[in-house]
Amino acid sequence: MLGKKRRLKRIMRKGKTLIVPMDHGITKPPEGLENVDRILKSIDGVADAVVLHKGVAKHSCYLPEAELGLIVHLSASTSLSKDPNDKRIITTVENAISLGADAVSVHVNVGSESEANQIVEVGRIAETCDSYGIPLLAMMYARGEKVKENVESIKHAVRVGFELGADIVKTSYTGSIESFMKVVKVAQIPVVMAGGSKIDDVKLLEDVKDAMLAGAAGVAIGRNVFQHKNPRLIVKALRMIIHEDAEVYEAREVLKEVLNEGDMVVKP
Repeated sequence: MLGKKRRLKRIMRKGKTLIVPMDHGITKPPEGLENVDRILKSIDGVADAVVLHKGVAKHSCYLPEAELGLIVHLSASTSLSKDPNDKRIITTVENAISLGADAVSVHVNVGSESEANQIVEVGRIAETCDSYGIPLLAMMYARGEKVKENVESIKHAVRVGFELGADIVKTSYTGSIESFMKVVKVAQIPVVMAGGSKIDDVKLLEDVKDAMLAGAAGVAIGRNVFQHKNPRLIVKALRMIIHEDAEVYEAREVLKEVLNEGDMVVKP
C-alpha cells in the first residue's frame, strides 16, 4: 500500500512519532484550546502531527501552511450525555481526505456498554482506510462500568485495535517499563502512549522515557502540551526523548530556555 506508507512517513519519523491531540473540545471544552491556530503555530516544526475534529480543521487559517501532519478524528461524545463512553462516528474517511488529512483516528472504549457498536464501526473504517491508503490511529481504552483499567485490560484493548486493522494504537501508560512492555508486545503495530491528565513536567518526561524504553513508538499527548505555559518548549523536550533518545535530565534543560519572540505562553 504505497499511499499508506507515504502518509505514515508524514506522521512517523523513522518509526517514531510525537502527536498532539486537540480533539477534546466536543467532550468538554478545556482551557488552552480557545485558539487552536495559536497552538498549531507554536508547535509546528517540532511536533510530528496533530489530531483535530473536522470543524476545527475546516476553519483553521494556519493548517494550509503548517508542516506538521494532520490526523482527523472521526469519533465523538460529550460529557453531558448519559454515557460519555458511547463514542459515535461523526464524519467519514472521505471527508477527512478532503480536508487534507494524512491519517484518521477513532476512539474505542473496550468494555463499555456500547463496545459492540464501536468495534463494528472501527472494523469497517479500517477497511475504508485500506481502500484509500490512509493510516488509521485507534485510540484504544479499557473503560466501562465493570472494567478495571489495569495492565491486562489495557493489553486487551490494544490487541482489539490491532485485530480490527488499525495501523497505530494509542493507549494508557501502565506505570512502569516492565508492564508497558507487555502492552507493546501484544500488537505487531506501533503503540503510542497517551498523555492523560495534566501532570508535572518532570513526571511526564520520565513516563515518556520509560514508555520509549518499553518499546513504544512515541506519544499522543494533548493536555500536557496545549495547557502548558509554553507548548513549544514542552514539545521540544518531548521530541528530544522520542527522536533523539535523550535522557530526562537533558530534556529538562530545554524547559529552561528563554522564550523567543512569537513563542506562546498560556496564562493560568
